[in-house]
Amino acid sequence: MAQAHDRLSDAVSMEALVRHQLILLGEDPAREGLRDTPARVKESLEFLTRGYRMTVDDVFGDATFAEAYKDMVVVKDIEMYSLCEHHLLPFFGRVHIGYVPKGRLVGLSKLPRLVELYSRRLQVQERMTRQIAECLQKYLEPVGVGVVIEADHLCMKMRGVEKQNSRVFTSCVLGIFQSDPKTRAEFMGLIKGVPNL
Repeated sequence: MAQAHDRLSDAVSMEALVRHQLILLGEDPAREGLRDTPARVKESLEFLTRGYRMTVDDVFGDATFAEAYKDMVVVKDIEMYSLCEHHLLPFFGRVHIGYVPKGRLVGLSKLPRLVELYSRRLQVQERMTRQIAECLQKYLEPVGVGVVIEADHLCMKMRGVEKQNSRVFTSCVLGIFQSDPKTRAEFMGLIKGVPNL
């Protein structure tokens, strides 16, 4: 994939592609309001897809540490912005992550960074939910992980079915979150703001 990207950048710049798109849309890329648009779109897309240039090591670094804590850890309402890979339109919302540690904790700020790793790419919400959960499970080896994402998709609101009140929920539960209904219920209660303690 990196080689294909290098070949593309050698052959034609992203700015040239945007300029060509403007022409195909019937616009004049030389007019004042659009003159700098190709450069701005290039910078914007590089920012919005920076997850491709991040690694799990960038996210976690050395921020995991031994700790005997064995109860659930939940970080909820993590803001998320991504681009739908089907239409390149934004979807955005909130991510809720919970895990039950098995001797190791991760710095709390690393969970939003994990969301950034996967959300700042061309995505589908279903895959991103599983990627976040599986990455945390693999890296931290906890007793279990739960991830819930709720998002608004502009590809459903601005085009297509144009349903303004639609919201998409996805979840991925691994380990004890999958095998133990009480653990799953505790997680869902905490992210709803109704702890079941």
